[in-house]
Amino acid sequence: MPPGPAGVPQLPAQELGRGVRHTGPTVVVGTYPEYALAQQAVDHLSDNRFPVERTSIVGTDLRLVETVLGRLTTGRAAMAGAASGAWFGLFIGVLFGLFSDSNWFPVILTTVVVGAIWGAIFGAIAHAATGGRRDFTSRSSLQAAQYAVLADAEVADEARTLLVQLNWRVSGAQ
Repeated sequence: MPPGPAGVPQLPAQELGRGVRHTGPTVVVGTYPEYALAQQAVDHLSDNRFPVERTSIVGTDLRLVETVLGRLTTGRAAMAGAASGAWFGLFIGVLFGLFSDSNWFPVILTTVVVGAIWGAIFGAIAHAATGGRRDFTSRSSLQAAQYAVLADAEVADEARTLLVQLNWRVSGAQ
């Protein structure tokens, strides 16, 4: 592609790997059901002086998992708002205390109480504004069904050999 006014365009992967030598295609050298096992495999390669800068761990079959933590009522929303407002009030109180000649304790106590009150009000209003469309709390996470360890094609056979040794050792075989 001919260079444009800003130079030769780079793909994001090329930008990230400036100091890394990925010279060609990559090959899957192992697949694992958990990230920790894929990480252990790459660590084993590193322990055996394998050029791990030529490997990568790729999560495949991604899915979004939302775990429902509990029911959300106006009271709980107000309590959560009060807690976050109190933390913000503590932060403001410490700032006021640093630049004040007066006693710190009343300043911090006042800002924490005011922050909690305003946080509770805004938490209750925000929950009421949803009109009951989301009356639960949850936590979302991305999870992969499996993790593949990839290596440059030039060094893939060496990586596979080392990973077979790791699997042999972990299995307890003699």
